[in-house]
Amino acid sequence: MIKFIVAALWLCAVTAGTIFFSFSASAPKSDADAKVPAYFGGLDYIKADMISVPHIYDGEVQGYFLARLVYTAEPTKLKTLAIPMQNLLLDSVYEFIYGNFPVDVTKPDSFNLETLKSGIRDNINKRAESELIHEVLVEQVDYIPKSEIRDNALKRRIAPTKFLTTGPKDGEAGGAGGAGGAEAGGH
Repeated sequence: MIKFIVAALWLCAVTAGTIFFSFSASAPKSDADAKVPAYFGGLDYIKADMISVPHIYDGEVQGYFLARLVYTAEPTKLKTLAIPMQNLLLDSVYEFIYGNFPVDVTKPDSFNLETLKSGIRDNINKRAESELIHEVLVEQVDYIPKSEIRDNALKRRIAPTKFLTTGPKDGEAGGAGGAGGAEAGGH
């Protein structure tokens, strides 16, 4: 009989310990223990329209930067903005590229993508007076020199050449469906 009582007490103790452990493991953590979500978790991704920014160097337009950027921001901070986010982004990109981003396109080493991304982010955050943008991601960045733009404009003015023809060439008689077909039907 004592064996049954000891076994019952042992079973109760193991059950109580298991229940206590499972509840303590699944309990919500305190705010101090809460971690920031994994890489950009909980942030909104704002995909900006294609941006075309004239590149001015040595007092003249050298070409155009074409960029499509994606921004990460906290949704709660986005809701508090008084102006549309797209307008703020576009203005900040222009302001940064014109004011703080000297690039000599004849020297490819002078272009630093990280400087561009962090500069745009810092410029937006400075204007918003808080950490609105967490990261600037690049979807596409292109540079078109002024000379290529002029070359493409000239190519469009020249009449396109015909490289595919669907009918008979000038001077040929009706082809397969012409006079030969009429003779075959007459006999």
